[in-house]
Amino acid sequence: MDDASCLEGTMPPIAPHHPRRIALYHNGSAPPLAKRTQPYRQHGLTLIELLVTIAVLAVLVTQVLPSYQRFVARNEVAAEVMRIKTALALARNTAITRRKTITVCPVAAVDAARCELSDWSLPLVIVEGKNAGTSLEDTTLLRILDGTNGPEITFNRDRPIRYQSTGWARGHNGTFTICLQSRLKALIVLSNYGRLRTIQHPQANCS
Repeated sequence: MDDASCLEGTMPPIAPHHPRRIALYHNGSAPPLAKRTQPYRQHGLTLIELLVTIAVLAVLVTQVLPSYQRFVARNEVAAEVMRIKTALALARNTAITRRKTITVCPVAAVDAARCELSDWSLPLVIVEGKNAGTSLEDTTLLRILDGTNGPEITFNRDRPIRYQSTGWARGHNGTFTICLQSRLKALIVLSNYGRLRTIQHPQANCS
């Protein structure tokens, strides 16, 4: 040990294999070794937790599903009401503008020669000409609106809807009935003057 070491009050470095260094490890003076990390364990659901989750989901479905079905039904009925009213409004405006007789009726196909009055959910044609009865011969096709597979739509007259050049539908007026799932959802009333009004009956029976 030299004088400088004594003055500074420090001990000289200990060799790696010095007996004192080995003793330091035995008496706990050496730095602790790094702790071993435990392996990650993935925890799953227990049977009780799974059953509780299923029960909660079942309650939510029973509460939400009927409301969702009613929402879808209302949208389908609203779409059909808009389709019928659009077709009739186009026909009436065309009759007034062209000063011609304009007819609206459902058809089984675009090139059909006659109207299919039993099902107004079929495609709707707007034609120009004074067709006789349900025949579409000697008429000019102006517009066709696609059909749907939605609610059942009927008209309480056994004739097409025909607008005069004045926009009136005298003699061809009537009421549309829109049904979905055996329930009467809406009525569309066509007056002699060619005007429309909608009546909602969400809980009435179609029969």
